[in-house]
Amino acid sequence: MAPGFLSNLLRKTPTIAKLSNRGVLSVSGSQASEFLNGLLSTSVPNPPSGPFFSAFLHAQGRVMYDVFLYTTTTPTGQPGYLLEYDTRASEAQPLLSMLKRHVLRSKVKIRDVSENYDIWTAWGSESIPEIPRSWNWARSRVVEPVWEGNEWPWGTQNEALTDRRAVGMGRRLLARKGDKPPEASTYDVGAEDDYLLHRIALGVPEGSSDIVPMQAFPMESNLDIMGGLDFRKGCYVGQELTVRTYHTGVIRKRIVPVLLHQPGNPSQITGSMPQFPLHLDIRPMRIAQAPEDKPTPRPRGTGKLLSSRGQVGLALLRLEHVAGVLNKELAFEIETPGDGKIWQASPWWPSWWPEPPAEEE
Repeated sequence: MAPGFLSNLLRKTPTIAKLSNRGVLSVSGSQASEFLNGLLSTSVPNPPSGPFFSAFLHAQGRVMYDVFLYTTTTPTGQPGYLLEYDTRASEAQPLLSMLKRHVLRSKVKIRDVSENYDIWTAWGSESIPEIPRSWNWARSRVVEPVWEGNEWPWGTQNEALTDRRAVGMGRRLLARKGDKPPEASTYDVGAEDDYLLHRIALGVPEGSSDIVPMQAFPMESNLDIMGGLDFRKGCYVGQELTVRTYHTGVIRKRIVPVLLHQPGNPSQITGSMPQFPLHLDIRPMRIAQAPEDKPTPRPRGTGKLLSSRGQVGLALLRLEHVAGVLNKELAFEIETPGDGKIWQASPWWPSWWPEPPAEEE
């Protein structure tokens, strides 16, 4: 369950915010759908059905970029795509050069149009309807959303997307540079930190801070739950390890939201919080005494703190350790660099998170 004070931090009115560190690439041409289908982790319908969320994987199955793919119409009236991605430098090859390396003789044109667009996100309005979804659980504990009805779940509007990564995420919008989307006339204009708190509360990782390029595995980063993986499509870069994990592996880690607090009572609100650096180690520590006839080894492995804002953040944690903390057998500890102060991180499951079937518990 989310900490009770979290609702006081989140905006309660329809809100729109502009996002930074995001770029846009235009992908057009008669073979654009076929070209992207061979690279993205989800199927690309031809002709396009609408926008969607997806990812580019490395050949070894790790995430290079999580992306939003929007539909658009080119100046010549032909259908095309706009790729939104995190532009911050990382170990991954720059997306534009990576895509151009794969073009070869395909009838595809790729160009950077970041200077033409601003990226906005909107949430909190009842006018953004939810589509009921159920969940498919694989033996590996991979989870896939199943959408009800025949509607394209991500919407069909050009240069806009209904964000189905989690229940309540809202919409994603492209606007011409310097303009505001129509929603800005009726929504409150918030800050990017408001959006950060919103997605932390819903347990949604995004960009290189949370889904570390060339290191993150897609299912550990919740790409399966967020609808960013297709385990039944044809060949694409990174497919082999991803599908093998689906069929024969076990998901041992997930990104979950955490409450950051001083050791002791997690419900106590701390007035002043440090700015936690990215990717601090999170150590599981045993706090419950094991029965004498059942010695329990010291928990091994560490987690990583990802994006954070004040007392809440996202963390990549071992699921067995999360279960231990929720059962009050373990505690997660973080040591801040410089002063060596110890903090604790208490995880919770977002209310929308899929419940495993009884036989999988």
